[in-house]
Amino acid sequence: MSWPTRLRERGEDPDPRFSFANERTFLAWIRTALALLAAGIGLEAFAPPLAVPGLRQVLAAALVLSGVWISGLAFRRWLRSEEALRERRPLPAPRLAPWLSYGIAAVALAVFVLLVVANLRG
Repeated sequence: MSWPTRLRERGEDPDPRFSFANERTFLAWIRTALALLAAGIGLEAFAPPLAVPGLRQVLAAALVLSGVWISGLAFRRWLRSEEALRERRPLPAPRLAPWLSYGIAAVALAVFVLLVVANLRG
């Protein structure tokens, strides 16, 4: 049995507006994942060497892997929310959001500091 069939067997069809809103949220997570992938590739391809050798590659890899991780969890989030809508339960808390926001802030701060240090040296 396919996953759409299993999903439709649970509860009842929610108001389509809620399902479409859930789908838009899923697409926003996918856009975020694509942006992280692009940021990692861009950092590796276009950023000047940072103050610590090899750190640019580590930060780029962290961004790319974050994009992969978020992309993988986006569908799971959509499915859990759709199930909650069908069963008239509260929507699940977005557990990914704090990790994403703090992670991006940490990487951005690290890149900023390393670029400033590299410019002061060179």
